Amino acid sequence: MSIDQRSYDLIADTVSLTVDRRGERGRQFLLLHSGAGPTSIMPLADALAARHSVIVPTMPGFDGSLRPGWVGTIGDVATVYLALLERMGATDVVIVGNSVGGWIAAEMALRGSSRISAIVLVDAAGLDPSPEAGAVVDPIKLGPAVGAYAFHDPERFGVPPDAAAADRIRRNQQVLQDYAGEPYMNDPTLRDRLPGMPVRSLVLWGESDRIVTPAYGRQFAERMPGARFMLIPEAGHFPQIEATAAVTAAIEAFA
Repeated sequence: MSIDQRSYDLIADTVSLTVDRRGERGRQFLLLHSGAGPTSIMPLADALAARHSVIVPTMPGFDGSLRPGWVGTIGDVATVYLALLERMGATDVVIVGNSVGGWIAAEMALRGSSRISAIVLVDAAGLDPSPEAGAVVDPIKLGPAVGAYAFHDPERFGVPPDAAAADRIRRNQQVLQDYAGEPYMNDPTLRDRLPGMPVRSLVLWGESDRIVTPAYGRQFAERMPGARFMLIPEAGHFPQIEATAAVTAAIEAFA
């Protein structure tokens, strides 16, 4: 499996985007990471890259990358990522987004780019709260309890491997606060726009997720024409980490 990392200067050179590319064949996948940062999506990137071409951008401001002043909303990030697809000449792309990455994936697809053929939302954020599904929980406010909310097996998966990783995740979560807005992690217009989704959609959800509940995920699927909802057992907010094989199989069958 080939691995290549480079920077792309986009939108009149106003933003420099770090992009990790893996694999050289098969379907093209754009993987969009969560507020924890790019490492949170890499298990899935490695799994898909065995048979496909995988593109993993680092969201501006994450992992210490630069974020220009005009990039301040989820819509702005969607604009940057669409510019990346244009620069790369990517076509027939399947976007897979986890958490805030799922929100960005939905925003990108709703803009009607011909380069996007399908989206996969994995425990996505972005919907306004409802009585049935609740609201997106802010991980920073949970403190030490965050592992139990985010993982099915927090003792195995919820502890960063070292102090440097823990600090990187903490800094990334602080950057996410700037993007997330108030109220936290939702766009009150998204729910009413989802019925206009122009591409095929799959919604995958960790059965044990307490950051965004499975009921929240079902509402995503119900709003998008023809979307399929699938629960991933023994997984929380990051099923691509806790159940990589199951998530990979579901995505490949869909794509």
